[in-house]
Amino acid sequence: MTSVTWNTWSGTYRSEPRRVGAPADTAGVVAAVRAAAGDGLRVRMVGSGHSFTDIAVTDGLMLSPTALASVRSIDLDAGTATVEAGARLCDLNDALAARGAALTNMGDIAVQTLAGATQTGTHGTGRGSAGIAAQILGLEIVLADGSVVDCSADTEGDLFQAARLGLGAFGVVSALTMAIEPAFLLHAREEPMPLAEVLERLPELRAENEHFEFFWFPHTGSTNTKRNNRTPGPARPLSAFRAWLDDEFLSNTVFEAVNRIGLRFPRAIPAINQVSARALSAREYVDASHSVFASPRRVRFVEMEYAVPAEHLADVLREVRAVFDRGEHRVSFPIEVRFAPADDLWLSTAYGRETAYVAVHVYRGTPHEAYFADLEAVFTNVAGRPHWGKLHTRDLAYLETVYPRLGDALAVRERVDPRRLFANAYLDRVLGR
Repeated sequence: MTSVTWNTWSGTYRSEPRRVGAPADTAGVVAAVRAAAGDGLRVRMVGSGHSFTDIAVTDGLMLSPTALASVRSIDLDAGTATVEAGARLCDLNDALAARGAALTNMGDIAVQTLAGATQTGTHGTGRGSAGIAAQILGLEIVLADGSVVDCSADTEGDLFQAARLGLGAFGVVSALTMAIEPAFLLHAREEPMPLAEVLERLPELRAENEHFEFFWFPHTGSTNTKRNNRTPGPARPLSAFRAWLDDEFLSNTVFEAVNRIGLRFPRAIPAINQVSARALSAREYVDASHSVFASPRRVRFVEMEYAVPAEHLADVLREVRAVFDRGEHRVSFPIEVRFAPADDLWLSTAYGRETAYVAVHVYRGTPHEAYFADLEAVFTNVAGRPHWGKLHTRDLAYLETVYPRLGDALAVRERVDPRRLFANAYLDRVLGR
């Protein structure tokens, strides 16, 4: 197909590729890659568009994985599931649940494709369980020469370490083998807590909970905390009405209206946030893990997120608060803070260090450049690593200073894609040409 325009979910970037393809199997990916190479077109695979950067934008061949979305196999005894690249996380969750299985951890949105989520470093929060890409046991990947390689920790190990969170820079991932486990229940406990108390109790809150995160309302001293822990049950899900009230009406419909008011009357935002923070009420429930990890997010926003060393989090948030105290920004969206253990993926934001993630958002249509720039300066002052799929201004010169194995990843890229078939403007900036 030609004459197609593709947009990111948030509207931050658009792409007008010269050609669009939707391969239905790995052989179709191979044919599309070889044809594009022969015609001098660069290749990018898109997902659901939930990245805020231009990581998926191309002026060449854009591959859509909508027809490459099957669950090939689920083997609970072996603890593995092999899934094609375009399968959405929510559909994978359903397929696993039907077989009594689940992913160990996931992020808070489940509409992304599995390949898109893992290639950009999507993560949740966890004391001992890392991001989704850390759960990959094997990759089927189509390289620039059209060859299909199955890689794992034991086979093509360097390619595996670089490509399982690879930004699409090493080839087109056509299928993934994920680690799975028996389905489990989570006891969710959500309650307001003053920011000062959260920061004072951080070591305790992180140590005592398998999954801890909190949302801080700018211009206030208030947070909403979330603690999720495994439980043998029984299940006690929210009633249909409470789930609709909290997760649809309040968190989406009302929140959309609040943000529209804030966009029109920015000076009212601090007062609005005070009201919003006081309106929160505690809740507890027990449900299937994927139902607790993810929730619907229908209010469109623009986001920047940085991974900072966990030991610097309290100081970072105090610096962020000082930025707000200067009175130059009015922000209606809560700041989200999550955690991850150190992992060994070369391009992971949590590579080699205990990590705290600080995500800042603005309602779509709100000017964000000055706000993000001020906070980015805070994050980079402690060697922060930007989320690959969220807005940032870092380039290769900076990233080389915070990723110890970036040089190794670039060496793999030079070997498997020396002509940069899978490059685009974003990769030119963060990985070099």
